[in-house]
Amino acid sequence: MKLEIVQAGDPILRKRSRPLTKEEILSPSIQGLISLMRDTMREAPGVGLAAPQIGQSIQLAVIEDRARYIKDVSEEELAKRQRLAIPFHVIINPKLTVVGNSSAVFFEGCLSVEGYQAIVDRALDVRGAAEPVTERVRQLGEPFPGEVGGRRRCEQTLRLRPQLRDP
Repeated sequence: MKLEIVQAGDPILRKRSRPLTKEEILSPSIQGLISLMRDTMREAPGVGLAAPQIGQSIQLAVIEDRARYIKDVSEEELAKRQRLAIPFHVIINPKLTVVGNSSAVFFEGCLSVEGYQAIVDRALDVRGAAEPVTERVRQLGEPFPGEVGGRRRCEQTLRLRPQLRDP
C-alpha cells in the first residue's frame, strides 16, 4: 500500500513535528509506518521521505539513495554533486549539528513540491544523533551514522520542521 504524499499548501508541512516516545517507537503502528514510508519513497521515486510529507506530524524520516538512481551519472558528475549511494536509513527524533562553515549549493527536489527543483545551500559537514531503534527497525534500515549521507540526512531532518514559506 502506497501512502499519499501531501503537497505544498498542506498546513502540516508548516507545523513543527513532535518527537516520538520510546513506547511509540516500539509500537507495531510506527514500525509498520516505517515500512510503508520506505515503500512509498521507493515508488515515488525519491531519496527521502519525512513523516509530515505523508500527513503525520512526528519526527520520523527515511532515507535511501539507491545505486540505480545514479548508475547513469559519470564519476566526475557524482563527485561534483558529492553524491553516493546511501543504504536505507530510519531517522527518529533527530538532532543535527553543523560542524564548521562549509556549505555547497545543489539542485534539490522534494516529493511534496512535485515537478519542481530549487537551488538549496546545505552544510557539508553535519553530525547527527537520533533515538536508538528497535531490532525490527534495524532490520528495515540502520540508524544513520554521523559520517554517511550528510546532505540527505540534513535535507530530510529539516523537513521535520516548517520549511515552506509563502512567496
